[in-house]
Order: sequence, then C-alpha cells, then structure tokens
Amino acid sequence: MDSYFEIGSDTLTIAALKNIFLNNRKISLSAAAKTKINKNRAFLEQKINVKDARFYGINTGFGALCDVEINSDELEQLQANLVMSHACGMGDEVKPEVAKLMLLLKIKSLSLGYSGVSLELVERLIFFYNNEIIPIIWEVGSLGASGDLAPLAHLSLPIIGMGTVRVNGEKRDSAEVLKQFNLKPLKLKAKEGLALLNGTQFMSAWGCFSVIESERVELLADFTAANSIDAFDAQIAPFHPSIQKVRNHIGQIESAANILRFLSGSEIAQREKNNVQDPYSFRCVPQVHGAVKSVIQHAKEVFEKEINAVTDNPLVFEDEDLIISGGNFHGEPLALALDYLTIAMAELASISERRTFQLTCGKRGLPPFLVADSGLNSGYMIPQYTAAAITSMNKQLATPASVDSITSSGGQEDHVSMGANAAVKCYKVVYNIEKVLAIEYMCATQALDFRTPQKSSAIIEEVKTAYRKIVPFYEKDRVIYNDIQQTVDFMRTIRFAQE
Repeated sequence: MDSYFEIGSDTLTIAALKNIFLNNRKISLSAAAKTKINKNRAFLEQKINVKDARFYGINTGFGALCDVEINSDELEQLQANLVMSHACGMGDEVKPEVAKLMLLLKIKSLSLGYSGVSLELVERLIFFYNNEIIPIIWEVGSLGASGDLAPLAHLSLPIIGMGTVRVNGEKRDSAEVLKQFNLKPLKLKAKEGLALLNGTQFMSAWGCFSVIESERVELLADFTAANSIDAFDAQIAPFHPSIQKVRNHIGQIESAANILRFLSGSEIAQREKNNVQDPYSFRCVPQVHGAVKSVIQHAKEVFEKEINAVTDNPLVFEDEDLIISGGNFHGEPLALALDYLTIAMAELASISERRTFQLTCGKRGLPPFLVADSGLNSGYMIPQYTAAAITSMNKQLATPASVDSITSSGGQEDHVSMGANAAVKCYKVVYNIEKVLAIEYMCATQALDFRTPQKSSAIIEEVKTAYRKIVPFYEKDRVIYNDIQQTVDFMRTIRFAQE
C-alpha cells in the first residue's frame, strides 16, 4: 500500500479516515489542489490591491469590529493578532488523535481552494501532520458558530512559532520544535489567520471519532446482548427475520441477524424454554439496537458531507469573480447530529444496564448476584450499581447542547450552535458505553459458566475461553475494579468477520 494518502478533490470518507489512522499514512497534496490553491490566492491578492476595496476579516476587523478598516501595511499583523487573541481554550487537553485529525480536516478544507490561502501555509500544515507535530488544544472555548475559533487558534499558534505541541508524546515549545526542523515561523498573509480559525474542524474531528467508535461499539453491543440472551436463557424467537421484515427498519433487521449469527449452534438457545416471553431488554434488542444503528448512519452521512466542505469565511470564488462573506462556519448541522447520536448511544448503555440488572437478580436458575454463596459474598451486586451510575451520567450528558445559544461578539454573533460542547459530550457518552458493556459481558460470562455443561455458540464459547485466561470465574469476593478494566481492554480486542 502507498504510504501517502493524496488530498485533493476526491471525497474523503469515514472509511478513508480509518484507513489513514490505522495504517499511520502520511498525506500529500494533489497537483490539481496545488494549482487551485495558487490560482485562488493570486485572485485574492489582486482583489485586495484594488483601491478602497473592503473585505471582511481581510482588511477589516473581526466580529463586531467588522466595520473598522485596517491599513494595508497592517494586514499581516491583523492576522497574527487574530490567532493570538483567539487562543483562549481551557478545560481538558484534546486527545492527540483528535488534534491530529483536526490538522487533516483543516488541510482538506483549505485544499479545495476557496479560502484564499497560500500553498506555503497548507504545506506547513502537512509538514506538521506528517512529522507528528501535534498542537496542544483544549476542549472548552468554542461556541460552534463562527467556526471553532479558540480550538483552531491553538491549532494555528505553532505555525507562527507560538503555543505548545506534542512531539513523540512529549509536550514542547513550538518555537523550539521549529528550530529542530530548521523551520521559521510563517508570517500569515492577508486572510490566512481567518481561514485557519473559521471552520468546523474541532466539531468535525470529534464527530468523526465518535462515529468510528460508535460503529465499533454498536456491533460489540449486539455480541454482548447475544451472550446475555443465552445467559438469561431467553427465547430467540423475537429475532426471527419475519418479525423484523414486517417493520422493515434496516437497523432492526441487521441487529436481529447479528443476534442469530452470534447464537448459531447454541445448545442453550435451542433447548425448550419455560418462559413464554422475556423482559424488553432482551426481547427488544433488535428494535433498540437497530434504532441506534440508524442514527449512527445518519450522523455518518452528516459528517462525511462536512469533512468535504469549505467552512471558513469569507469565501473566494475566482471563477465567479467573487469574494463573499457568509455563514458556512455555523455548526448547527453538526450540533443537531451530535446531539442525536449522543441520545442514541446513551440508549445503548441504558438497555445494556437493564440486562445486567436482570442477570444479577437471581432469576432463571441463576444465583443472586451471580455468586454461589450469596450473602457471605456480594458477587456482582455493585458492578450493576456502577453500570447504573454510568448510565445515568450518560442520560445527563445526553441533554441536547444544540437547544442552547448565548449571544457573543457584541451581538454580531447572536445565535450559536454550541456544537463544540455537543461534540465533547458525545464522545464521553460513547466512551462510557464501553464500560457499561464490559460490566454486562462480565456478568453474562459468569452466568454462562453456571449453565455448564450446556454450551452457547462456538463464537461465544471461543471468546469466553480467551476471556477466562484474563478474568477468572468469580468464586468468592475479590477486589473487582481490575476485572472491569481488564474486561474493557479485552473487549477492545474482539473482532468480527464483517468488520
């Protein structure tokens, strides 16, 4: 495989992002992209040299200061001031993987040649990306409206020799790193600071990571549920294709098929049952998990559009002889999709925790809290509490951010999307689900051991055998938080044929 991924006019997909990151591929600009960038920049310079021409953020102030005209000899200082003054991020540090993806997505947007930047600037960003010079960015500060201003300012500081970067896992001063690579800080030309800061790359990067992780987690949820269905000795009739067909939701059909595939050949599933119906958390897995799948697909479509979009302002259309100020940086499409995805993924944890509850209640021939000597031993009583606490935290995080708005910039920016907050919340919920599913899997595996000598399916038994080498059967009370974390780590290693 070519180690370089060419950035140009071709559509960038979520699958391509996974390919780039999993294979640690470097990136390059296509010849067509270079030509477009140079042509676009030349047109912009021609326009700003016209006497008395005024263009927002190019030779005027920003936001509420848009009517303040800037002298031609101060245009470079204007752009540097913009980057410095907007670097106001706070909170936790953005994951390095997300910061690196922000770099990639900013390069992709600028490569389309509507932002008026120089080729030198784009190539500097590519150098950072390919040499793993990752800017330190903070989670809090963007309103998701005039672009992700504060996070993108931190992304941009190293270009002008300021701020902090991470190189080989070590935090270092940007100016020092530039010297190491024999680079000089760039002097941002007219419009370049604005092109860097206006854009939705913070929201988009978090959103793409959440979609990628959601796709992995929702399949893992189907597998975990299949384990629980056998562990609880539940009916498999609710997963019959005919039931799914008459409702005809694609996600529901897929989830039911996954459950049947994971349980194929199970002795427990095939034996006669005494129970006529099962609780909804088992019986309605296709309906709930399937609905989540549909939301993930919707979010994926939104983000694949966004990462191929130009979202700064103003935009430069040399073919139409236009420089137009608009609002492509507003994050409303992303904020709504992120909130929707957050709500859906919170439901995935909610139904998982209910299955854990049922498994620990001493029903269907299982001992209370899944330990032989209940009373002396508390068994898996408190892991269910932990799952419940995480599930409730997810419900709280699922409160939509997009319904909120706070006026900023002296009233010029009077409606904001809060998409950046939605993005951070979404990823936290997705990350939390791993823990809830791990607790369910831990309980389901314990319950399946109580079903011996009858066995589940070949795939479930195979995974269980590998798991038991890491987390042994729970005979009597022991310190259990290690078991949970080891289960989380183990489940990250599970791979299925369709992945």
